Amino acid sequence: MPSTEGFSDFFYASPDGLQLHARVYGEANSGHWPVVCLPGLTRNCRDFHELAVHLSTRAERKVVAFDYRGRGQSAYDPDISHYTVGVEAGDILAGLAALGIEDAAFIGTSRGGLIIHVLGAMRPVALKAIVLNDIGPVVEAGGLAHIRSYLDRAPKPKTRTEAVGAQRGAHGSDFPGLAEADWERMVSALYRETAEGLMPDFDPKLVDTLAGLDLSQKLPDLWPQFEALAAMPLLAIRGANSKLLSAETLEQMRKRHPCIETIMVEGQGHAPFLETGGLPGAIAAFLDQAELKFR
Repeated sequence: MPSTEGFSDFFYASPDGLQLHARVYGEANSGHWPVVCLPGLTRNCRDFHELAVHLSTRAERKVVAFDYRGRGQSAYDPDISHYTVGVEAGDILAGLAALGIEDAAFIGTSRGGLIIHVLGAMRPVALKAIVLNDIGPVVEAGGLAHIRSYLDRAPKPKTRTEAVGAQRGAHGSDFPGLAEADWERMVSALYRETAEGLMPDFDPKLVDTLAGLDLSQKLPDLWPQFEALAAMPLLAIRGANSKLLSAETLEQMRKRHPCIETIMVEGQGHAPFLETGGLPGAIAAFLDQAELKFR
């Protein structure tokens, strides 16, 4: 089980009155850009725990990892039409205002990276540097279909051992580079323990938000929003086995962004575990260099 030390829980109100949650690491740290961590569609702030500990202790940065509405310790929304990237971007801005953070470096995994694109349009001055984890302005329909298919038939394990086996069975072919401890951390982040056993830590109705997507058609892209980020230092991370971010899209991102750096993570798919291998050090070094150059 990952340590629960090194952070405090922060609760705030969304613009429409829901109680939302974030973890704050290194609360007393100052002098460097803070870091904001945004998880994937059904994920939560716990995905970033090990990375946040690294950045808040070794890199001495304040780190804020958010739970979107309907995930983790944030309240579920009775209206599932509010489970959108635009609404969630507004929630993040409300959280930053409540924390007194005017600007920060942003790390976004999957949906979190889409939210960063929207934040760049809503409030570009809030973004100092960007890390996109296996996401770009083009989302491959096949990759999204894979996610929808998994969520539609997601297993219901009763024990942690069953959960680890289920996750490895579903994703092991895309993640041959993971060790047992990595799968165990994934389970700790994905599930919560209840009197009835393990439960996925998100509103089950989130799955319904994908039901109406016609994945036989090309999805709308975000190239204009991506190109609006061209003045900001950007690190793009791609899992070598990713179905959501293609190698072709990553190459186009290189051509269209003058300040981009890229990392390919072998043995992982969508989305790479940011606490594995040399990723924490690489992310910390990228942020340090960006701050020296662009502060």
